[in-house]
Amino acid sequence: MRVAMIGAGSIGFTRRIMMDLLAVPEFRNTEFSFMDIDPEGLEMSTNLCRKMIADNDLPATITATTDRRAALQGADYVLSFVRVGGLEAFAHDIEVPLRYGVDQCVGDTLGPGGIFYGLRTIPVLVGIARDMEEICPQALLLNYSNPMAMNCWAVNRATSIAMLGLCHGVQGGHHQIAIALGVPAEEVEFVAAGLNHQTWYIQVRHKGKDMLPHLLNAFEGNESLRNSEPVRIDIMRRFGYYSTESNGHLSEYLMWYRKRPEEIQKWIHPDVWIGGETGGYLRVCREGADYYRSMYPRWMAGEEPIRVGDRSQEHASHIIEALETGRTYRGHLNVPNTGLITNLPEGCIIEIPCLVDGSGIQPTFIGALPMGPAAICRQTVSVQELTVEAALTGDKDLVRQAMALDPLAGSKCNLDEIWAMTDDMFEALAPWLPQFESPGESPARRPSARLRLARSAGSAPGAGEGDAAKVLRETFNLRGKEN
Repeated sequence: MRVAMIGAGSIGFTRRIMMDLLAVPEFRNTEFSFMDIDPEGLEMSTNLCRKMIADNDLPATITATTDRRAALQGADYVLSFVRVGGLEAFAHDIEVPLRYGVDQCVGDTLGPGGIFYGLRTIPVLVGIARDMEEICPQALLLNYSNPMAMNCWAVNRATSIAMLGLCHGVQGGHHQIAIALGVPAEEVEFVAAGLNHQTWYIQVRHKGKDMLPHLLNAFEGNESLRNSEPVRIDIMRRFGYYSTESNGHLSEYLMWYRKRPEEIQKWIHPDVWIGGETGGYLRVCREGADYYRSMYPRWMAGEEPIRVGDRSQEHASHIIEALETGRTYRGHLNVPNTGLITNLPEGCIIEIPCLVDGSGIQPTFIGALPMGPAAICRQTVSVQELTVEAALTGDKDLVRQAMALDPLAGSKCNLDEIWAMTDDMFEALAPWLPQFESPGESPARRPSARLRLARSAGSAPGAGEGDAAKVLRETFNLRGKEN
């Protein structure tokens, strides 16, 4: 099996996912291909992972390159960890809007920061997928790059490559619910559905009992959760359901919690950045980069051992294991909406439970979300759709309209201010937005890419499949009808 990791200079994430894969006995001879445009980060990541392989006496191998097309040769799976523009561009995402009073904690999913992050990331991911169409068309693209929904939507709009978006937010909320209820996490059965970073726990059960009516009291009765999640608890109080991602994330996707400076502290948990600190994620990313540079010599000297056996809850290794071995995995994944959530727009990217095994990836039909959460999601989808189209066409007017409709920006600025802020962000981020120098036409809407099957129906688990899309059409037709 050959796994290509694009953006492998992201040391923490690359090492984590590789450790997860090597914890699967069948994958210990995997061929990894690391690619990054940053030679320093690529070298550090490659050396650390090679040391990990050597220290654990594993047969896995790594090749490293700054050539993306070379990295994709022969790939069965392609993982994306790219952050286009790095921390330099990220700083503009946070600092330019702040001059207009738009206060973001994370700025990687929605808001002015999320919009411009999408504008510069989408062309790169589409480029990766188009290279895959030529070099490894049967490979499955597993994306960890934010803004998740926008990125996946654009790749599905512009290419034929099968793609899944992966995020650990649902797992985190699941554990919080278990803590609030005072029961082991493995005893809590749940269904979450919605959008990435805006998914709603619409079903929660413990030993067959419906726990949704008890969640609000459980959270309010837990001092730690009450202090750390004031926004999420307030939304649950008013809209009836607990939402994924952190307090800081959720606060910037809505128009109510960061609009008045004198009120922001009420909704922020100051002990951790993800509680809502202004520019908190940018600060942590900068500190993380310094940490890896400082720790690198110690890791290479063997002062800090790197173990293989500790496997995380990140989806990637579990999905690949299920596809390759036939072992079943259930996870909440990001897939196109093909009537699976009936009151969200067709084609947008939704996060829902999926069953993965040797036959493929089978999304779960949800039906209608509760009306309040669905209304919040639809506002987000409108911003996402405008941003995706703008990224694919280079249409600046669509960017301005997306910024105007963004809940956080709209809560702080009038339209003249939003137009001025957008122009300032275009100026600051111009080096990473080449598509706006020569706008083009919207790509033709292609038939929905099919989620990759690991094998033909009826063949042995682990057997390769030459035409996964054809098999999928003949069996599950998992991602909706042909257009």
